[in-house]
Amino acid sequence: MSDGESTDESDGQERLGGPRLWILLQLNRWVFTGAILAVVYVILVAFSLIDVTPLRVIVDNQGSIGFLFSAFIGAIITGTSIVVTINQLVLSQELGAVGDQRERMKKAMEFRRDVEATIEEDVSPPEPAGFLYELVDGIHERATELEAVMEDERDEALRQKIADYVEDTTENARSVKADLEDAQFGTFEVIWNALNFNYSRKIYDARRIRSDHEGSLSDEANEKLDHMIETLKLFGPAREHFKTLYFQWELINLSRALLYISVPALTVMGLMIMYIDGTGLLGTTLGIDNLVWVTSAGFVVGLSPFVVFIVYILRIATVAKRTLAMGPFILRESERDEDLG
Repeated sequence: MSDGESTDESDGQERLGGPRLWILLQLNRWVFTGAILAVVYVILVAFSLIDVTPLRVIVDNQGSIGFLFSAFIGAIITGTSIVVTINQLVLSQELGAVGDQRERMKKAMEFRRDVEATIEEDVSPPEPAGFLYELVDGIHERATELEAVMEDERDEALRQKIADYVEDTTENARSVKADLEDAQFGTFEVIWNALNFNYSRKIYDARRIRSDHEGSLSDEANEKLDHMIETLKLFGPAREHFKTLYFQWELINLSRALLYISVPALTVMGLMIMYIDGTGLLGTTLGIDNLVWVTSAGFVVGLSPFVVFIVYILRIATVAKRTLAMGPFILRESERDEDLG
């Protein structure tokens, strides 16, 4: 590979490990939710310190605080119902007649046998993390074999390109394997590490080497390069399959989270409407009207189901955007050197 085409794994890892993507992808969803709600609460309370109409005056004019919270009740009930319904529609795709299920099982076993034959394993692990580990390890071994057959190659430029390619591949593989060892499906770690392995770029580089040096490569080197490409091509379907399972897992978690939080939120909305008005919660705390403290807290609770929905969808949407293209396609020019697949 020329200097302009070399893969920079460190850039790819840095991009995946940047603060924005860490927040969108790796940060615990409940911690993310709490952080957003805390910011909203601080803003609502702090706003009362500037020269605006006091909340107590507004509540007195309205007669009660119900105008602020009544809309939350319908929104929470409707929103939760819609999300749970969508979730059930997605999961219903997993239901089917025994013939359909048998065909799915047959195709899954065929793919597993193809992977085992390619990476030369008798039986691959049943766990997603273990399966991906063995697949990446097989790619690592193919890269090492490719480098070994180039030791006697006289074309120094070709040897250097192969050496650079193998170095990038093995470094990326070691990093991903190290993180996959303790990864557990259901957490984001499995998908995170699948994203960290930029197989699309590796397929492109291998095909480019073969195209540029077709006349210089020995038969054995061509065979090893083909084996390398075939093994890399298996990573794409494996990652897409586990990504689909993870999306379904996350949608279930989202539905459960909304169901857990909706009833307490509705209860708080009812309490705010029924018992809080402009004549209650007199006095101040830290120079701020007690009505502001309590009303802001109630607003944050009412907003919480929507924020939970946002933080889960943000992760699903981010992963989906970065894995739109499967195989040797790279959607953004910037991903030529730091590909997510």
